[in-house]
Amino acid sequence: MAVKPKSRAILEPLAESAIDSNNSPIKALALSKLPDGQILIYINTLSGLLLLYSLRIPQNSPPEIAFVRRISLPGAGGRSSLNLIHALVHLGKVLILADGLLYLVDSGLLEPVKRISLFKGVTAVSRKFRSQSYSSSLYTNGGSQSNYVYSNGNNIDSSNLFAIGIGKKLVIAELILSGSLVILKEIQGVLDGIIMTLLWVDDFIFVGTKIGYYLYNCINGRCGLIFSLPDSSVVPRLKLLVKESRVLLMVDNVGIIVDMEGQPVGGSLVFKEPPDSLSEIGSYVVAAQNSTVELYHKKMGCCAQRFMVGDGGGGPCVLADEENESGKLVVVAMGLKLICYTKVSGEAQIKDLLRKKSFKEAVSLVEELQNEGEMTKEMLSFIHAQVGFLLLFDLHFKEAVDHFLLAENMQPSELFPFIMRDPNRWTLLVPRNRYWGLHPPPKPLENVIDDGFTAIQRAVFLKKAGLETAVDDEFLLNPPSRADLLESAIENMIRYLEACRERDLAISVREGVDTLLMYLYRAVNCVEDMERLASSQNSCVVEELEALLNESGHLRTLAFLYAGKGMSAKALSTWRILARNYSASSYRRDQPGETDLHDPARKFTLGWETAAIEATKILEESSDQDLVLQHLGWIADINQVLAVQILTSEKRINLLSPGKTNNDMYRNPHISSMCYIYIYIHIYIYIYFHTAYALLLAKTALETYEVELSAQDSVVGMPENEKQVSELGRSSIFDSPVRERLQIFLQSSDLYDAEEVLDMIEESELWLEKAILYRRLGQETLVLNILALKLENYEAAEQYCVEIGRPDAYMQLLEIYLDPKDGREPMFKAAVRLLHYHGEMLDPLQVLERLSPDMPLQLASDTILKMLRARHHHHRQGKIVRNLSRALDVDASLARLEERSRNVQINDESICGSCHARLGTKLFAMYPDDSIVCYKCYRRQGESTSVSGRDFRKDVILRPGWLVTR
Repeated sequence: MAVKPKSRAILEPLAESAIDSNNSPIKALALSKLPDGQILIYINTLSGLLLLYSLRIPQNSPPEIAFVRRISLPGAGGRSSLNLIHALVHLGKVLILADGLLYLVDSGLLEPVKRISLFKGVTAVSRKFRSQSYSSSLYTNGGSQSNYVYSNGNNIDSSNLFAIGIGKKLVIAELILSGSLVILKEIQGVLDGIIMTLLWVDDFIFVGTKIGYYLYNCINGRCGLIFSLPDSSVVPRLKLLVKESRVLLMVDNVGIIVDMEGQPVGGSLVFKEPPDSLSEIGSYVVAAQNSTVELYHKKMGCCAQRFMVGDGGGGPCVLADEENESGKLVVVAMGLKLICYTKVSGEAQIKDLLRKKSFKEAVSLVEELQNEGEMTKEMLSFIHAQVGFLLLFDLHFKEAVDHFLLAENMQPSELFPFIMRDPNRWTLLVPRNRYWGLHPPPKPLENVIDDGFTAIQRAVFLKKAGLETAVDDEFLLNPPSRADLLESAIENMIRYLEACRERDLAISVREGVDTLLMYLYRAVNCVEDMERLASSQNSCVVEELEALLNESGHLRTLAFLYAGKGMSAKALSTWRILARNYSASSYRRDQPGETDLHDPARKFTLGWETAAIEATKILEESSDQDLVLQHLGWIADINQVLAVQILTSEKRINLLSPGKTNNDMYRNPHISSMCYIYIYIHIYIYIYFHTAYALLLAKTALETYEVELSAQDSVVGMPENEKQVSELGRSSIFDSPVRERLQIFLQSSDLYDAEEVLDMIEESELWLEKAILYRRLGQETLVLNILALKLENYEAAEQYCVEIGRPDAYMQLLEIYLDPKDGREPMFKAAVRLLHYHGEMLDPLQVLERLSPDMPLQLASDTILKMLRARHHHHRQGKIVRNLSRALDVDASLARLEERSRNVQINDESICGSCHARLGTKLFAMYPDDSIVCYKCYRRQGESTSVSGRDFRKDVILRPGWLVTR
């Protein structure tokens, strides 16, 4: 929302001169700017005098107004108030309306005045003005050539056309070179009331009478009422606003702005009193009433400047401007004085507002000038930066940074002196730009706040004494604390530097931005922001931050910085220190609410685990084997999974050497437990590791087997909560039981030496492991004995027989069940189970021979009977399938014979089903659907698609047979 501007200097006096008018009141005033830069000023008095003054603006001397000459207008000098001057620069002429008569004189008043006798009783006159967007269309809106004022010729210069009001009649005339006016058209009967003012813009003529304002369209000849005037209204007045191509219609003290079609646009201008004269300069309308001159903003409608002319007692003022969008002069004539005012530049106005600390008004003016195209982007950036520095020294840090962000050309290094004291690494990068010299030189924020805080305290004292100060009332009513001001300053500086990181900066400037941003984060203890910046891509200078972060204890941030800059050794050492500090702190593993790292229900990661994870990320990419082994131990103590990730990472360019790594790990007592894990990962790449890994696992399994047996006795009677503790830590493969890992490896690998592993566990109770090894060696009988007798896993034994696939394996298992030896009782239930599920694989005669006479008949009778019935069923079922197959073969042979025995009769009337040509003696083909085609069409269509489009490969024809019917 725009800020209502306070009164400021928009116009300032440029030059002035006395008027020798013989005490005759001034009635009309006009300006004419010549190509050589000279400005001519014409003054018409009530007594009929025409005065000429010249204004020159030299570069090295002050401007001055000089009197040139005067002439008298013959027949003028009455009491009529209708006086008007039109300076026709392109013709070197001046047209004057005085006392109802028109006069023409040369621009220098050197020749005698010529009175145009064709027109008398003239009440208003206007030359044609052309707007910047003017584009005449002769035949639009239903207009015809006869209606248009140029109908008698196409070579008329529009600047030589005039609209003349004579009573109620409107006349269109052309000024020719001989100095005469030629009537082009007369318009009568369309206006009510006497014409009192005229304004011709493009193809529209605005007419003002006592009745109201009218708009005449020169294209179609239509005239319409814009709006009526009240009976008590003063004389109507029209003013062309050249810059916006708008027209100002005056109704008493209200100015209504309309477009070229008479439609109101924007707001209205409300003057204090009906003005005596109007002019335009830039975005302002200048109004004069008595001896007061006021400037009103066209869009906002507010009075921006008001001043008195002379001593305020010289009578009414008359105004004149250059009547173009770039005009910068306004001339005021009053009584015996002529004063020329010039527009103050936008920069000067802004500078004046900033000196008065009217920052909002200055910003509003900046936006206004930018919208009007009167300010370049470079100047806009400069002013935003200047306002920002002034607000910064006034302790308005948020508003200051808002302006810094709008200053696109401002360098971030300009704020470096506010953060770090000079001299420093970036001192030479700071541009020595004092702007307009409105603010002190840069200094640290602490000093800025101290000086501002002192000024606030002084202002409070002066306020109590009844004196005005430049300090904001907000600070006076509620003085802030120094700590609050410093916090606000740092937070807003952080906001600015964070925004600058998104810009394309030089490398040195980017280093300064990131490093100082880290300084500010540390100042307000924004640990998360510090770590986020350090762990992301940044340009921080580690040397500037190393000591600072060490002293403040922000080791995590320092470790991230080291890692980001490729200083892996320092980063890992820092993470190791952090892990040691975390483990020595109060955060321990037995603390309530904490669980293992891999527990999906854990809520947060412990400090030493985080350190191990971050160190792992570095070591996964490091090819320095010594560095890896140096830090592998403490990471393995925290989490073995992370250690394995380090050893097996494929992110590094050069992979670690397995042999050298294993030797080093064996020699290091802190990480020898990781050796078998590393071998486990690499066995799929290096064959010679398989046997070594299997032996390691077997040895460990033998050692733990006895421990587990003794532990089972001690667990009896233990409370439930203590039993659960022993189950923790099995969320990864390396936390699972050793025997389980050994079994998985023995089953999955084919590259280890089974005999060597078997020799180690031969005398142990690891029966399942021995079964896997015997199976690998092909010892089927030993495998079946272990599965059936030692482990009593009947399902596994039967599955092993299925894998072998031979009937003798089933018979061998049946013999083991019936004769277990070693004094064990026969396993009749297991034998019955085998006969029940796999009886079809056994020969009934052999089964009967193997059955023991001691086996109870009720156990074997049902199973044997079922087995015999199944074999008999399979035999009969096979005979049925065989006979059905033979029947289908016979049916197919018969169908082929029938197809081959089909015939077709061709006569002279037979034609091809595709091209419809007579077959005669031609070769032909017959498709399975009995359609006939000539051989040529057969070759074109192919043997699988008939004339009807049927594809026999997809849509097969089924012929009924003796076995398969429809």
